Amino acid sequence: MADRLGKRRRRSAFAAVIATTLVFSGCTGGAADPGARFDQVDAAFGDEVSSSLEAVLDEAVALSGSSGGVAGVWAPWAGEWSGASGALEFTEGAPAVASETRFRIGTLTTEITCTILLRLVDAGKVALDDEVGDYVEWIPDLDGINLEQLCRHTSGIADYYPPLRSHFVANPERVWPSNELLSNALAMSRVGPPGEQWSQSRSGILLLGMALERATNRSWADLAKQYVFDPLGLESTGIPAPNDTDHDGLLGAYSASIAQDGTVDCAVLLDDSSQSSSMGGVAAGAVSNLEDMRKLSEAFATGVLLDEGTVRRQWSPTPMGGDTPAWQAWGLGGAQYGSMRGTAGETAGALTAGFTDPASGLTVVVALNNSTSGADFVREVAFALASIASKAEAQGERERPLVELPWSIEQATENMRALAKCPRETEAAPAGG
Repeated sequence: MADRLGKRRRRSAFAAVIATTLVFSGCTGGAADPGARFDQVDAAFGDEVSSSLEAVLDEAVALSGSSGGVAGVWAPWAGEWSGASGALEFTEGAPAVASETRFRIGTLTTEITCTILLRLVDAGKVALDDEVGDYVEWIPDLDGINLEQLCRHTSGIADYYPPLRSHFVANPERVWPSNELLSNALAMSRVGPPGEQWSQSRSGILLLGMALERATNRSWADLAKQYVFDPLGLESTGIPAPNDTDHDGLLGAYSASIAQDGTVDCAVLLDDSSQSSSMGGVAAGAVSNLEDMRKLSEAFATGVLLDEGTVRRQWSPTPMGGDTPAWQAWGLGGAQYGSMRGTAGETAGALTAGFTDPASGLTVVVALNNSTSGADFVREVAFALASIASKAEAQGERERPLVELPWSIEQATENMRALAKCPRETEAAPAGG
């Protein structure tokens, strides 16, 4: 304990130096737009590119069995596009989706939580090699697991979401205490020893949130406001209160009925639009809109809020193992696919992806409101949009950068079609939920 207190004192002294020298861009008093470094052309894409992007979004909405979806693409040298397809929900007379429509961001919430961790590291409040058990001492069997492993998904702790997925989509309004979700995860077999194997785990991010709250004696909402939302000017992003299940104007949420063994019944469509954020919490419970997600994606990929050394460590690759291609790896809080960094994720009734190439500034965000086809599906949708935009011709005196993506538009769209589990042609009337 004395050693830990000594470390905390040294961190506090270092934090005072950081605060004095205003290392963080977010501490200069105004919101920073991470996209400013890319000098985005103030123009729309040409008709051909825009039409191609619209066609991908329309097809993704139909293939996923969604009522609607929204997407945005920014290529600094060529232009920008935002599109909306379909309706907010599967009800007669439902409003059309608009580019300003807010949506659930699923596991993109993890980017916020891990950015908080990294900013606290830069401030000297915590260290990446701190053991999580030092902060959440009431939770047993966490020996050898540190804060960095939680964001890298190498803690060995199982993900609570897959075995509970059928319960989430069937009973979306239930409030889940974080301790209950963690108890379910910790009762499962470990994926492996800490630090040895990558396996995505919302459980680890929930643990991280608890640890950061205990380390600072502040709530996640306060930490997110200081370290992420205010510095980036994110005005439409946050986690709704767990008992707030009515979300007027938010993109609806749907899923096919899912059995406990993972079997999907496309004939039964469950309405998850009224749901508790507690099923995802600080790992997957936030809502946002396209403009906020553009800023978050760009900041996360470039590390604009972080010290240079922290950014290098964040994006030192962790292989995903198995048959995963070498161009896919994991950093602290998100993935790297070729040159694109970000996250594709799922929560009950929603699929969301956001990626940015930190060199060229190419950024893609997409959200769909049927989670049945899973995170890989929406990742391929984002890949297809990125592929189209990467080849857009430069405007004016700009030069088109070389953006080498390890997939083609044909490969991405083929994967979309293969991953679609309940395309709209087989939809049934909603069965409630």
